Amino acid sequence: MTEREQAPYVRIAAELRGRIERGELRPGDRVPSTRAITQRWGVAMATASKVLAALGQEGLVRAVPGVGTVVAARPAAGQGRRTGAEDDAQQRARIVRAAVEIADAEGLAALTMRRLGAELGVSAMSLYRHVGSKEQLVVLMADAAFGEQALPERPPPHWRERLELSAALQWRLYRAHPWLAAAMNLNRPLLIPNGIRHIDWALAALDGHGLDAGTRMHAAVTLFGYVRGHAVDLEPETAAEQSSGVSGEQWMQAQETRLAALLEHGAFPAFTAARTDADLSPESLLHYGLTALLDGLATHITTPPN
Repeated sequence: MTEREQAPYVRIAAELRGRIERGELRPGDRVPSTRAITQRWGVAMATASKVLAALGQEGLVRAVPGVGTVVAARPAAGQGRRTGAEDDAQQRARIVRAAVEIADAEGLAALTMRRLGAELGVSAMSLYRHVGSKEQLVVLMADAAFGEQALPERPPPHWRERLELSAALQWRLYRAHPWLAAAMNLNRPLLIPNGIRHIDWALAALDGHGLDAGTRMHAAVTLFGYVRGHAVDLEPETAAEQSSGVSGEQWMQAQETRLAALLEHGAFPAFTAARTDADLSPESLLHYGLTALLDGLATHITTPPN
C-alpha cells in the first residue's frame, strides 16, 4: 500500500513513531494532543484520537492524568521509580513547554492558566501544584527560551567577536519567541540563569582589557538591553501580520502615497534626501547600532587582546 493509500491516522502515527524511535521525542516528553494533531495535519478529532490510540496499543505512549499523553518510559532492568521531586520537575517542564508553544503561536496575552490547562487537558487549578503563579511561569518560560541557544564552550578569541556572537544569539531567540523581549525588564530584571549567562559571557569577554568592574557591567547590560530594545516590536508586528494578513514591508509600501504627501512641499529636506538611499530593516538597524555601540566601547579598551 502506498503512502497516499494509507489511512490518515496510519501516516500520522508513523511520523510520530519515527520521531520517538529517533529520540526526537524522549520518554516523558508530551506528544501532540488530539487538538494539536487536528490543527497540524488538518484531520478530524476522531482521526487524531485513533493516532494516539494506535501508538498506545504499541506501548509507545501513555496517558498521564493531569499532564496529557507522553512518550512511555522504557526503564532499564532494576531501575527504581522516579522520586516525587523528579516527577514534579518533569511535569513543570512539560507545562513550560506547552506555555511557550502557546505564547509563540498566539502571543503572551493569550496565555492564561485556563488556556494552558485546556491545552494540557487539566484544570487550571492543578497547574498551581507545579508553578506558583503566571508570573513564575513566565520566568520559567524565559529561562527555557534562553537555554535553547547555548553559548559555545570555546569562545572566539577577540572580545568584540564574543559580544557580536552573544548579540546574534539573543536576536535569534527573540525572533523565535516574539513575546520574550516584552517579558524582560532591565529595571526589574528576571533572575534567570540562562539570561545571566549572557551577562557573564560579556563580562568575561571584557575582563583584562583595562576596564574597571563598573564599566564592564554597564557595557554588558547595555548590550543586552540594546538587543532586547530592538526586539520589543517583534510581538506586536507578528500579531498585526496575523490579524491583517499584511506584512510589515507591504504595510510600508501602502504608506508611500501618504509619505509622499508629507514630503511634497519640502518640509523635511534632509529626510527626503536620505530616504532614497536608505534600505531599512530590523536586521540592518540592529547591525548598524551594534557596530556603533562596539566602536564606542573599543575606544575605552586600553589593553590589547591576547
